[in-house]
Formats: sequence, structure tokens, C-alpha cells
Amino acid sequence: MFEKILIANRGEIACRIIRTARAMGIKTVAVHSDVDRNAQHVQLADEAVSLGGMTAQESYLQADKIIAACQQTGAEAVHPGYGFLSEQAAFATALAKQNITFIGPPPTAIAAMGDKIESKKLAKAAGVSTVPGHVGVIKTAGEAVKIANDIGYPVMIKASAGGGGKGMRVAHSAAEVESGYAMAMREAASSFGDDRVFIEKFITSPRHIEIQVLADRHGHCIHLNERECSIQRRNQKVIEEAPSPFLDASTRRAMGEEAIRLAMAVDYHSAGTVEFIVDAERNFYFLEMNTRLQVEHPVTELITGLDLVEEMIRIAAGELLRHQQKHIGINGWAIESRLYAEDPYRNFMPAIGRLSLYRPPAEQQHDDNSLTRNDTGVAEGDSISIYYDPMIAKLCSWAGDRDAAIDRMRMALDDFIMRGIGHNIPFLSAVMEHDRFCRGDITTAFIDEEYKDGFQGVTAAPDRQRDLGLIIAAAADADAVRQLPQNARSTSQPAAHPAARPAVQPAVQPENWVVQFVAEGNSQPAADDMLCAVQSDDAAAAVEVAVSPYPAAADTTSDRFSIEIDRAIDTPRLAARITDHQQQTERHYICQLHQDKDRWHIHYRGTDLLAYARPPHIAALAHHMKPVIAPDRSNMLLCPMPGNLVTVLVAAGDIVEAGQTLCIVEAMKMENALVAEKRCRVASIDAKEGDILSVDAVIMKFTDAET
Repeated sequence: MFEKILIANRGEIACRIIRTARAMGIKTVAVHSDVDRNAQHVQLADEAVSLGGMTAQESYLQADKIIAACQQTGAEAVHPGYGFLSEQAAFATALAKQNITFIGPPPTAIAAMGDKIESKKLAKAAGVSTVPGHVGVIKTAGEAVKIANDIGYPVMIKASAGGGGKGMRVAHSAAEVESGYAMAMREAASSFGDDRVFIEKFITSPRHIEIQVLADRHGHCIHLNERECSIQRRNQKVIEEAPSPFLDASTRRAMGEEAIRLAMAVDYHSAGTVEFIVDAERNFYFLEMNTRLQVEHPVTELITGLDLVEEMIRIAAGELLRHQQKHIGINGWAIESRLYAEDPYRNFMPAIGRLSLYRPPAEQQHDDNSLTRNDTGVAEGDSISIYYDPMIAKLCSWAGDRDAAIDRMRMALDDFIMRGIGHNIPFLSAVMEHDRFCRGDITTAFIDEEYKDGFQGVTAAPDRQRDLGLIIAAAADADAVRQLPQNARSTSQPAAHPAARPAVQPAVQPENWVVQFVAEGNSQPAADDMLCAVQSDDAAAAVEVAVSPYPAAADTTSDRFSIEIDRAIDTPRLAARITDHQQQTERHYICQLHQDKDRWHIHYRGTDLLAYARPPHIAALAHHMKPVIAPDRSNMLLCPMPGNLVTVLVAAGDIVEAGQTLCIVEAMKMENALVAEKRCRVASIDAKEGDILSVDAVIMKFTDAET
């Protein structure tokens, strides 16, 4: 077994590999760019070597520097993680020449499967079902259009190298093929240093289901069942689960056999994943083989009990596969949610900044035997930069069945506190409560179909909105009590010196609060105001609340609740237990609540609410307050995300049409085309190609087309 290995990666996957190596008694070496000099994987490893530079091209993609780091530290093997050099056959070959072991498959298998064009030819030769398409390099946009016309729309334009959704475009027309071809080539060149693309038929209503394989150097290969990865955005996976809610035993077995057949055909060893597209009739077609550890590998580990990183290390060290196919079962259900630094309310644009608060839920086995796991590579105070992938963490849940795993994931997302940057937790929480997802009725088009206009937040049902209002009223009352002298709330006894207070205080009189919901930003529309009479007692853990509409009619009756809240001192986290006396039910919430004077912001499972909590005499005057009107910026093109302005396609004075592409901004290796919303004239160009832009930076201004 190895004594020391180097991890040629960063972020959560580097941290995850280091933890397994440490458990095996293996020392670890981290490498890092200048941006990552204080990163978590650097702090976690036994040693660290600087690669210099800021970008991946200047650091993590520099094979010579990584080999030099191995020689400098005496590392005997390299684990590449995923991305970067993990699927570069030349890197594995270069390591072998220096007698350094590559913890992954042989270079021949990487080369065969890393080229999507060649891999499809090999898959077909091995008897694996493949998607109809043009298996060959496409040299021009005109050739791409001709091929797409022959195949029939829609088609998928795909980079031959790499993965992760980069260099991929779906086209429904010749015009979309022409523009998508150019963008796919640029993304592929930027991400993988290889701009070759090909075209295949886009399967409608597809599911993305993949088979994990494990093979040793001695000719043994098994599969570890499947993962469903159909919840995707821009061809990048967002939520994964194992097993699939769609497959039956016979389809699972057939897919597993084909995956093994393909692995054996290329003399594969190590962990690998064979990805398939599955249609509504459970027909499956080979998509690609990823010759590396997958981002979503934890869900397979959770249902099989295997540590895939450990298995990869043991296989690389020459050990026999420790498991047989008959021993691989499916234990329970696991779900993974990818937490990204992005703003779901702005079309999921990448976000950067400092994690001013970062408090993930505890990794643990819960009282109901379910599990929470969080693979992450950041900590509070760290910064998310523009240079690398925006994934912050992989939050996983496991339980005995799918419904229980979804429920545990909901609670884990509720309990994940992150401030300082935009993130997609509200969106993930919304998906976990979406009826279609809960039924398992999903395809790779789920996000496009269910969020056609982007994610606008979740409108809470009336009962839930009322509960959130109750929490605000109870929190406002608790704050008011803390700010008053101990006996100031009691009207049944005259005020007395604190030293003269009796040991047991009399019950206090109710304090009235008007909770007024307002719409702002992503908040849902204003709802009816609530009059909450909150009665607290020093001797009781909960407060009693009588709720009625505001202003109340003469014959209005009140609903009565008991509310117990537990607020964290240093985070927005709040846990609440609400007892409904009329319905004789109890509801539990973990939400995030923060206050700005008399305004309260509450966030729960995709619902963002803004409300005022005011005494009635102040609430009655609220309509006299003038609203703040935001400045008009409708005549400007603002940068929707931090990124690099790659191309400007118009000039000052040009008349542009609605839908016309104005410029392209690259953020975290993904190109984003910004288009005109209406016909207008470009008045000025306020940024130039190559500029690094912040969110809402002005790129250009417009005037009426006729001026």
C-alpha cells in the first residue's frame, strides 16, 4: 500500500479524498493555486505545494508542476479527483514514466472513453446501445447544420472531450445549430483545451441514469447499481439519487451488464461510470463513460456501504477486487443536492463573494436511523472566486425509503445556514417539495418545464404563510420582552423595584402585534394582515397567540396557537414548534429569520417573506408612509453575474432587434449570451472585451430605435 499520495485537485473532492486516505493511514499532499493558498484542502493535507497562478490553466492543469510536486514530496501516487487532469491520458502516461501511480484507469481506457466520438464507435462494437447521430468531428457551422437537418430536430451539440455540461447545446433549428456550434466549441476549448464537437439526436422526455462500475487489474469487474441524475440545468446535474425510482430489476440488470461489457472491452480498472439516456419505455442508450470518480458518487456509497475512494486506492495498489456482484445490494435510498454559488432568482447566474456565515447541518445518524452527509471544501470566512466551478457542497441524505430520504433532505436544507453569497438552497428546497419530483415523475427537462420563467420563489399555502407570520410575531414579542425591564409587561401588579419582585411573577397581559406582509424582490405578494395577541409567561417555554384578521370585524373570532421558538444567537436559524389548538396538530419548522428595525425577513423552503411586526397604533399609520422607488435602469444592459466580457457583438449607434445577442459573458467556464429584450438603438458601450465585470455592472445603454 502507498505511504503518501498527492491529490491533484481542490475543493470538496480534494477534502473528501484526503479524509479517506487519512483513515487508511496514508499521508497526503495537497497542491494549490495562489487563489487557494488558504483553502480547506490545503489545511487538511499533511503537506502542500504551491502551483502558482490564479486560473486552472496556470495551476491545476499544469501536469509538469504536479509531477514536480510528487518528486519534491516523495508522493508515490496521484489521485486526480474529477475535472482538471482526471481524464487526461497524457497525464497518466507522464506519471507512469516517472514511476508514479495514477489512481484511476489505464491511459488507453481514458483515451478510448474520453473522446466521445471514439467511445461511441467502441460502444457500438461492444454491443452497447447508442444514440443515433453523426459519430465524427464536425469542421464547420455549415456542416453542422447539414448534419442536424439530416438527423432531424431537436439535436444535441456536444464537446468530444470533457463533461460537466460544458460545451453542450440543444438546438431546435438551423439557426440554433449555427450559434450553438460556435458557443459549444468556445466552451470546450476553454474548459478542456479541445474544441471538437459532434451532433446526435436529442431524445425527448429522457432520463439520465448511470451505472457505477468497479474493476481491478486482474480482470474482475462489477457494477454497483444505478444513479438517477435527471434533475439538470444546462446539462449539469443538480440533484441525484440512488437507486432510480424508474428502473425495474430487469432493466437495471441489462444496463449493468452492458456497462460491464464496455469496461471490459477497454481493459478498464478503477472506478468508472457508464452514463445512459433512458426513454419513457425504458429503452436505454449509451451516452458516455466517465473514467473517473463522479461528483455524485456519495449516493452509491450510501446504498452499498462501499468507500469508492478507498476501492480506487486499493485497486491502484494492485489489490484484488474485494467484492463480488452477488454481494452488491441496494440498502435504502440516498439523495444528493449540489449546493452552488449562484442566484436562482436571476436565472441561476454564478455568484462570488465571501461566506460571512457557513453553518452546514451536522453530519450524523438521526434518531429515526436516517443519515445526513455533507461533502464540502469551504468554511466560514472563505471566498468563492470567479476562477473555478461554483459548487460549494454536496449535501446527502439516506433513509430506508425514498419518501423518508426526501424528508431528511428537506430538513437538512432547512438547517443549512449560508450568508454572504447567492446560493441555490431555496431552489433545492422547492424541488424537494415539488409534487412531480416526489412522485419520481422526472426527466432531464424537469427544470425547464416546471420553471419556464426561471425560479421566482415559492408561494406559501395560506396555512404555511400564517404559521410563518406567527413565528415573526412570537420573535418580535420575545425581542420586545428582552428590551423591557423585567416587570414592565405585567399590568396586573404595580411596578416595583426589581429587588422586591416576588419569586413567582403573575401572568402578563397579551401584547398585540400586527404582522403586515409586503412584496419585495422575490417575496410573494402581500397577504392579509394578521393581528396577533401574544401572551408570554416567564414560567412557560411557549407563548400563547390568538390570531385574527386585521383590522378585525366585530364578530371576528380568533384562532389560538401555542408557539415555542428556539433562536440561535449568532445565526439566523430559528426552530419553532406550533401547536394548533383548533385542529389539535403540531407543526415543526426550521427557518431563517433576520430583522432590520421593524422589518422581518423569513426564509423557509423556497418561500421568502418580508413582513412588518408593529403595535396596532403604528400599523394604523403605515399607509401614510411613502414607498421607496428604485431608479429606472430599464435602458441599460446590466451584467447579471460576475464574469469576463468575452465578446461584444454590437456597436454604438446600431439598431438591435428583440432576441438579438448583444454580448457574451463567461463565468466559471460557462458562456452566457445576453440578448436584447426589445427593438432599440445602442446609445453607448460602457465596457470593453476582456473586462472582469461585477454583478449589475453597466455593459451598454439604449435609446428608442427611432431617435
